Amino acid sequence: MTDAAGRSGDGGAGRQPIWARPERGTRGPAPTHSREAIVAAAITLADTEGLAAVSMRAVAGALGTGAGSLYRYLSSRDDLLDLMTDRVVGELRPYPPEQDDWRDEMLLVARQQLALFRAHPWLVDVIQRPSGVGPESLAWFDNCIRILEPVPCAVTTKFEAIAVLTGVVSLFARSEAAGSPGFAGIDLGAYPHLVAALGRVGPPTPPTDLFERTLRSLLTGLLTPASPR
Repeated sequence: MTDAAGRSGDGGAGRQPIWARPERGTRGPAPTHSREAIVAAAITLADTEGLAAVSMRAVAGALGTGAGSLYRYLSSRDDLLDLMTDRVVGELRPYPPEQDDWRDEMLLVARQQLALFRAHPWLVDVIQRPSGVGPESLAWFDNCIRILEPVPCAVTTKFEAIAVLTGVVSLFARSEAAGSPGFAGIDLGAYPHLVAALGRVGPPTPPTDLFERTLRSLLTGLLTPASPR
């Protein structure tokens, strides 16, 4: 679940990936916590209090230890965010069952991804970090490439489509968290086109229908070759 184009987030430049390092340093006393326990505590903190609450000190406090002890396992908060990201992406397993049509299968992948963002709202803020592409993120990406194998288009186009899918799912997750915009207390007299449009608004489109229609249209438009004129 990452941006195939490699757009950068914060941190990670010139830093050896956490996946390439041993679980803990060789110096210091025997470990009292595992990397697994540290990451689990950080995820619980992010789920309950938000990403801003996740600091080395706060995670250490949740584990009943000092912040300095965590540096035996991690060199920075960036390492922690990378591990948290990959750990929750692992919750996407098992992947949805195979479908007869690749669009149906990619839509199931997108729905599963949206459910993950709902379960861990902070994930939308860290998912694009290039340093956070770990084993589970690569496995998810590999599954998407498998689904798109029958599609007769360039591999780079498939990479772009997967990145767009993740971006659109992230937008839906953010919009759900933000709620619907309201105009209460605002004088709309200076916006006649908006007033006219609001007067023609019918019943709201079910969010599930909008989600499916948007993604089907995007995937078809990006991955289906245009008919010759």
